[in-house]
Amino acid sequence: MKRDFTTTILQLALAVSLIASVIFCIQYINRSRTARSLNGQVMAINQYRTTVQAFVNECVAYSEKNPAILPILESVGIRKNPAANRTTR
Repeated sequence: MKRDFTTTILQLALAVSLIASVIFCIQYINRSRTARSLNGQVMAINQYRTTVQAFVNECVAYSEKNPAILPILESVGIRKNPAANRTTR
């Protein structure tokens, strides 16, 4: 009798462990898939940010040759108006 009870308890523990392992495996697969998807989005955003930053740098460099673009740069907040930063004494 004692062996049957022990075997039943061990089989129950094995079944619980098996079910928990399957649940954890499914969660891992779903979360790794989500992480891969988000990683792709982050890479796309960083690439876009780099492209925009390069464009802004080119605009600032161009403004040194042609100051007519300065009002546009000031209106979007890329370059501050140097006259507005001076303090009067």
